[in-house]
Amino acid sequence: MQGPVTSVVILGGGTAGWMTAASLLHRLGKLGIAVTLVESSQIGTIGVGEATVPAIKRYFESLSLDPFELMRATNGTIKLGIEFEGWRHEGHRFIHPFGRYGIQAGPIPFRDIWNRLHAADDASPLDDFSLGAQLARAGRVFQPPREPRGDFEAFDWAVHFDAGRFAQYLRQFSEARGVRRIDARLKDVALHPDTGHIESLLLDNGERVSGQLYVDSSGFHRLLIDGALHAGFEDWRHWLMCDRAIAMPCAATDPLALSPYTRSRAMDAGWTWRIPLQNRVGNGYVYSSDHISDDAALRSLQLELEGAPLAPPNPLRFRAGHSRHFWLKNCVAIGLSGGFLEPLESTSISLIQMGIDKLLHLWPDASMPDALATEYNRLSIQEFERIRDFIILHYSANNRAGGELWRYCRDMKLPDSLAHKIELYRAHGTIVEYASESFFEPSWVCMYANFGIEARSWDPLTNLLQIEDLKDVTRRLREDIAAIAAEGTMHRDFLRLCGALATPE
Repeated sequence: MQGPVTSVVILGGGTAGWMTAASLLHRLGKLGIAVTLVESSQIGTIGVGEATVPAIKRYFESLSLDPFELMRATNGTIKLGIEFEGWRHEGHRFIHPFGRYGIQAGPIPFRDIWNRLHAADDASPLDDFSLGAQLARAGRVFQPPREPRGDFEAFDWAVHFDAGRFAQYLRQFSEARGVRRIDARLKDVALHPDTGHIESLLLDNGERVSGQLYVDSSGFHRLLIDGALHAGFEDWRHWLMCDRAIAMPCAATDPLALSPYTRSRAMDAGWTWRIPLQNRVGNGYVYSSDHISDDAALRSLQLELEGAPLAPPNPLRFRAGHSRHFWLKNCVAIGLSGGFLEPLESTSISLIQMGIDKLLHLWPDASMPDALATEYNRLSIQEFERIRDFIILHYSANNRAGGELWRYCRDMKLPDSLAHKIELYRAHGTIVEYASESFFEPSWVCMYANFGIEARSWDPLTNLLQIEDLKDVTRRLREDIAAIAAEGTMHRDFLRLCGALATPE
């Protein structure tokens, strides 16, 4: 077939399906593209992807959406980072912020200054040098300055929101722009006898739907990319042992006190999350079924709840890994159908976003050139591998006293790419950044420093600086950052001033 792609069928709604539909219509609508989305109201969506990373704001901008209006519609809150509690050892906590640390001394990066002070047993916690972390601790928020006076003023923010409301918001946005929604289940898939491409989908209402390009957003069912096209799956459970989760929202202890960050607390067989929304708190336990039973995991989660449960527990089963082909023939898998990495660093929605961006960048004609699919798959696998390594680091660097899961993670053989990064940092404080990274220098410094991975040397220019001068500069820097953070607006007040409160006070 020749000519432009003018018809797309998306199987599955939820966050992935409606994010894709909204982007395709908004970006390609002038080409006369027709988008049909098939989802069944009888099939629930996962709906627990409530935390994001700052890239979500680029998605809002791409659709000309007001982030504060969207937060009002989804009970959203500001997210300045993630607090990790007990990951290194019991009682230890730190924040992974969206922003930079400290200031450079000419060409010398701040991490080398901090490493030298740390070697002299005179380094304050890295959190002290992050404005984002200090704002989070204080429960305060303000808009990042357009022109920061220095690295220490450079920070960013993401959002927490109700994932179900977010999908509903995008559904309304998409249907208003012409997306056709069919409420039905998939019954069968017809393939072309010669090419093996998908020709049509037979639905349980008797309707047959056809398009030139198919997007599989059917979640863990992977109905098209694997069920029909047999793409196969790359399983990473030997590195990421957690394979189940239980989600359960609850009432907040103090509804007026909104923490502008996600919390992740290490448990014997995994970790729990706490995500504050305007109207409730999202909670969950991500765990390894090899190390705790489902019933015991539920009991552990219930003990974590700070208020009355607001819904029954929602159990999930998953495998860490990705489809061997994200794009196969005339089908592209976006969202959970393409792969899954546990939500430790809130990357699920950003992976959807990256999948959409790549598809738009490599938008095919109706002949579906193999070169486009090959490049899409190469980039997708790289992105998954880079995030995988960052998540593995959280587990492998632990020094927790108990729990068989944590001992296994300390002893397991790391991916070569991660082992290489760690060794270079130990040798010289060097941060390795590959193509298609989702986490950059400050994030890796955060993990190395807070998990006790120490650099044995650093930029030799650092040694020319007097240690007493470094102590004085960093002391004043800590004080300046704390003073700026204290000037921020309390989180709920900030949401009200921005028009983001779902129920204005």
